[in-house]
Amino acid sequence: MADLEQVMEAIEERSAVLSTLGYRVRFDLTDGGSILVDATGGGVSVSTGEAGEAGEAVTVMKLSSDNLLKLVRGKLSPMIAFSTGRLKVQGSQGVAMKLAGLLE
Repeated sequence: MADLEQVMEAIEERSAVLSTLGYRVRFDLTDGGSILVDATGGGVSVSTGEAGEAGEAVTVMKLSSDNLLKLVRGKLSPMIAFSTGRLKVQGSQGVAMKLAGLLE
C-alpha cells in the first residue's frame, strides 16, 4: 500500500500538466482515504479528505493507492486500469478521459 503523502507528492509533481484539466476530480482509495485534485482556476490544489466529503468533484475515480501512484507516475495506463477493473469511474466520463490523456 502506497503512502498517502507519497501519492499526493506524485500528483503535485504533475501539477503543471494537470492544471489544464479545469475540473475537480476525487480519487477514492480502496485501501482508505480520499484525495481531491482541484484543477479549476488555472492552478492545482491537492487535498485529502474522507470519501464522499468533497461533493463538488465532477468525476470520482475509485482505485487503490498503489494503482493511483502507478497511474500518476506513468507506469500504468489509465485505459488498461479501467478495462481490467482496477479503476472505476463515477460521474463525468469526459473528464475522466481528459485526465487519462494528461496522465499518459
